[in-house]
Amino acid sequence: MCGISLVLSGDPLVVPPSAATAAASAAAEIRHSGEGKGVSADELKEALRRRGPDSLGCVRRRLCSDGTVLGADGCDDGGEGKAGVGDSGVAELLFIGATLHLRGAQPVAQPLVSPSGSILVYNGEIYGGIEVADDENDTQALLSSLESCCSCDCHALSRDKTCSCASGGKSVPQILSTIKGPWALIYWQMDSNTIWFGRDAFGRRSLLVHWPTSDDSHFVLSSVAPPSFARNNSDATVNGFMPDPDISDCTKASYWEELPCGIHSIHMKNIRKNVTCAKEGWIVEVNTHEWMDSSLNKLIQWERRLTVPSIEKSFVDGGNHHLSQNFVSSGESEENNKNGVMKIDLLSNSSLCSANCITQSANKVLVALRESVMLRTKMNTLFQGGLNKLRDKELAPIAVLFSGGLDSMILAALLDQCIDPKWTIDLLNVSFDGQLAPDRISAMAGLRELQRISPLRRWHLVEIDTALTDLNGESEHVMSLIHPSNTYMDLNIGIALWLAAGGDGWVDGSACLMQDGSRHKYKSKSRVLIVGSGADEQCAGYGRHRTKYRLGGWNALNEEMRLDVQRIWKRNMGRDDRCISDHGKEARFPFLDENVIKTLLDIPLWEIAKLDEPVGKGDKKILREVARLLGLQEAALQPKRAIQFGSRIARESNRKNFGSNRAANQASAGSVQINQHMP
Repeated sequence: MCGISLVLSGDPLVVPPSAATAAASAAAEIRHSGEGKGVSADELKEALRRRGPDSLGCVRRRLCSDGTVLGADGCDDGGEGKAGVGDSGVAELLFIGATLHLRGAQPVAQPLVSPSGSILVYNGEIYGGIEVADDENDTQALLSSLESCCSCDCHALSRDKTCSCASGGKSVPQILSTIKGPWALIYWQMDSNTIWFGRDAFGRRSLLVHWPTSDDSHFVLSSVAPPSFARNNSDATVNGFMPDPDISDCTKASYWEELPCGIHSIHMKNIRKNVTCAKEGWIVEVNTHEWMDSSLNKLIQWERRLTVPSIEKSFVDGGNHHLSQNFVSSGESEENNKNGVMKIDLLSNSSLCSANCITQSANKVLVALRESVMLRTKMNTLFQGGLNKLRDKELAPIAVLFSGGLDSMILAALLDQCIDPKWTIDLLNVSFDGQLAPDRISAMAGLRELQRISPLRRWHLVEIDTALTDLNGESEHVMSLIHPSNTYMDLNIGIALWLAAGGDGWVDGSACLMQDGSRHKYKSKSRVLIVGSGADEQCAGYGRHRTKYRLGGWNALNEEMRLDVQRIWKRNMGRDDRCISDHGKEARFPFLDENVIKTLLDIPLWEIAKLDEPVGKGDKKILREVARLLGLQEAALQPKRAIQFGSRIARESNRKNFGSNRAANQASAGSVQINQHMP
């Protein structure tokens, strides 16, 4: 896992796709001096170093007016950290990479520079699509694949042109489209003078973008916003947070934006000849490229094979068509039929066949989830070596963000099956109401159930207790992490995730069946955190899913679930990645594995959820069956609780900022700003 950044300074004014005309008219307002309120390289390094504590590197490239490219390595810029260009430069590129070493046989520092002069900063893991040898580093394997790509201008300038050269190499979008796993990257392709950048199709790794403005003419990409800059250059402060949970309009005036998922490029070759000239510089439009893998496009479109059940399909698929034919030929009396014997018998067999179908589907999901967890918890030479140096007999290399609810219980049980029995598993649980928070109560029950199904495993329930009034400095820091998100809901979720990732709490030795039965201070050393994101979106776990189903039936439910999956990058994933990674931990999301998504889409919607059944039974029905297959009978009955409610941070936040939950709800309905309700 890494923190990555690019600062592009100089003559070019980089604009979003299809914005060149508007940018030309506004170009005169944008300064090119490099002064103003812009973010500095030093601020970016400081923020990124928290994500990648093992190494920090910088590489500069200067594009000269005569077409030559000059370079320098190292993070010492000899000044105050402001990026800029020299007298002969048209533009300067500053690449920054901060690395958390987890994969490969040896540490690999970023940015990586190829023999051809190409540069890669990469934040992600490769679980398929590109061949990565055992104990090979993902970033090195990816750079090798990218270096084999065709560098013809047509690939960067247009997504529609087919290359006519004889190289036979794939394009950069073709390579990136095949990657299975989470990623965000910035790649300088030296041969074509092109900057490639982007995020995976579900936005599982954060990447923010700053488009040039009158205050800062730089084009900047970064995994995270520097704390001071997020405070000073946006509305993301205590007085600027909005209680309205709809974030769709919250980032319009922000310095940073979430970079949309996809593959983007900036073509820098002959920049003074091939771009629009404006009074204050050369306008360069970003090109956005289509995904070039058909299987990935199907997942993005999120098309389910079977959505609406029919009576005929229910009978045939459940095996009842044969049953009804046998019944008719058996000569049962009309009187028995009138008494309902036929109906009761038929419904009984129908229910049995339906249960069998759901169990078969649940087995498929279980297999896919187990493989997903296995891929995300494989400990290679580098990871194992770091663990062995610590010589801790009860070390937990991998932890689970744990509420004791359905999703986290499934992941904990699968993690137990996937890693060596010698390792401890940390279960990280956050509470703002001590032992009384719903998530703490369910976590204690979940611990006992995990101990029952796997008594030889060492389970550490890490109780992370705090009060919101004790987190003034921490809250301000988390505000910068969730930025550009800026609602109370985002802040509450962000604080809970940030505290959980820190792993600083208490362990009850008696409850955890330890030799030392006392309750003692404990800090998790896990560098990988397993998180259940994506389960609710794909399996109808939210209350709004039940509302959509009630009002519009199966099709309305399916459309709402599709919307949730397709916007998860903006609503959840970037924010969650930034909050967890700030501790030098890597979040991994087994429910968002490409094969898990495909498996769930192949299952009829009525087997995924049955929302005419009660809460805790019909919602996420397929996962409840998966839990039963794992022996988690109690977890299979757990209702859905969002982390902000289960930990009770939402309640405490409402009391602190509004005086009560009722006042908070009224403020939310009226879209009242926080500064109007600060006690």
